[in-house]
Amino acid sequence: MMCKVRYLLFKYIIKLYVDFNPSKKYNYAYICAMFQLGKTIVSEDIVEKDFVCNLSACKGACCVDGDAGAPLDTAEAQILEDIYPIVKPYLRQEGIDAIEKQGTFITTDDGELETPLINGADCAYVIFDEHKTALCAIEEAYNQGDVTWKKPVSCHLYPVRVKDYSEFSAVNYHHWHICDDACTLGKELQVPVYKFVKEALIRKFGEDWYMELEKVAKGM
Repeated sequence: MMCKVRYLLFKYIIKLYVDFNPSKKYNYAYICAMFQLGKTIVSEDIVEKDFVCNLSACKGACCVDGDAGAPLDTAEAQILEDIYPIVKPYLRQEGIDAIEKQGTFITTDDGELETPLINGADCAYVIFDEHKTALCAIEEAYNQGDVTWKKPVSCHLYPVRVKDYSEFSAVNYHHWHICDDACTLGKELQVPVYKFVKEALIRKFGEDWYMELEKVAKGM
């Protein structure tokens, strides 16, 4: 029975790798560089790689580059709809126009929920400060005490990405060239990815899960 369980688990890991790396051939060394933590399959990269956002260098490019909005779950989509009237005064007119045309969230052709975009680029909830750095209007409303929801957990977790499956969740580190400065700063400060996104990981998986992650990290 144990061999069968391990075999099925390995098949899951291969599927997770392929889903996150569709253009690559199997790299079994990479696939094996993952570990199970409860009902999650975690990439060792989130323990071994360093990362600290360097907004002065990137200007929040992750919020304006790319071709998709922030992934949402059903509960988050409902929250966005509920808090929109409160967040609206923080938004740019372009964001308001995009949201009132597309909705507070969209459903993709694959049935996934995401935040809407402005002309296929900026997230509709993006605003800019005096230094032209991208910020989140939802988070600004949160910081001002107007809402109690900080922002989508997928944004809060970045550069960690989570893909939920029926029996496991895949927890991966996503390397994007626009975050090279964040990797450099992380190395300078010696802050691993999992520590940088500690609050978000606890928000997603709970404190007990994070404490177990810390134990694994210390043993690696």
